[in-house]
Amino acid sequence: MPLPRIYPITDTKISGISHLEQVSALLDGGARFIQIRDKDMSSRELFGVVEECQAFAREYDGIIIVNDRVDIAMALGSDGVHLGQDDLPPAEARKLLGNDVILGFSTHSVEQAIEAIKLPVNYIAAGPIFPTGSKADHEPPIGLGGLERIRKAIGDFPLVAIGGVGLEKCREVLSAGADSAAMISSLVSKPGEIARRIQRAQDIA
Repeated sequence: MPLPRIYPITDTKISGISHLEQVSALLDGGARFIQIRDKDMSSRELFGVVEECQAFAREYDGIIIVNDRVDIAMALGSDGVHLGQDDLPPAEARKLLGNDVILGFSTHSVEQAIEAIKLPVNYIAAGPIFPTGSKADHEPPIGLGGLERIRKAIGDFPLVAIGGVGLEKCREVLSAGADSAAMISSLVSKPGEIARRIQRAQDIA
């Protein structure tokens, strides 16, 4: 599946604003593929957030990917879900979601990436590429070298680079073989600049 060169992920702690406000600003800046990630909200709260973000994004032909929560994505008919290594196995998620939903899966090594492309997923994410402050319990950084090894191992399977990928480093990860560069802090840490920052990132990429 075609991935955007820049893959924005929302974060209320880093941005200090709601997911909907972030989605609105990202769409205003030209993003059309956005992941909603929130590890702290209750299921009820997150359901409401995803519901309003999806309704808003669809007015702009935007795609909303839900982090982790297959149950919420099923209930709301979401465009996609992104799963981590400790979440519901992708094969089981695919059975529940059907074949039309976008399914992404996180990997942290060449070995995990090789196994992941055998699964019923549309893309894999590899990382963290660099040290990152947006996730406290992240795996050790794999660096650009690790990203290059993963690209070589998986052929042309759709690949997202994530973890510490700022505006100044997105070209590096794309040159190292990623189809897409996922960004959080570099896009949303200054809420008044989100639209401008996603525009700049897309121009750089």
